Amino acid sequence: QLQASGGGLVQPGGSLRLSCAASGSIFSINDMGWYRQAPGKQRELVAAITSGGNTNYADSVKGRFTISRDNAKNTVYLQMNSLKPEDTAVYYCNADIRSRGGYFYIPYWGQGTQVTVSS
Repeated sequence: QLQASGGGLVQPGGSLRLSCAASGSIFSINDMGWYRQAPGKQRELVAAITSGGNTNYADSVKGRFTISRDNAKNTVYLQMNSLKPEDTAVYYCNADIRSRGGYFYIPYWGQGTQVTVSS
């Protein structure tokens, strides 16, 4: 399973760091990423990172957000700087995980963590 943490209320221009740890009987993890869903909007990709460290960002967060991962800890992070009110959303982590004894990578989702940017 995936356990996300680190959300909260922050003023515009502030920073937050989200974490998401995978646990269970894990053989390996392929791509990991963060998505977000604002009220009344569809879930969208924020950032993704491959097992080799290649990253991809939504245009709206480029230069402000940084995704990283610690493969030894099965954890993905999202450092969010220069936050804007339009970044307000529930943030979900996602990971493609191959379990011990399994043959395929299966996508898992974290429970979501609320990020609110407001003065």
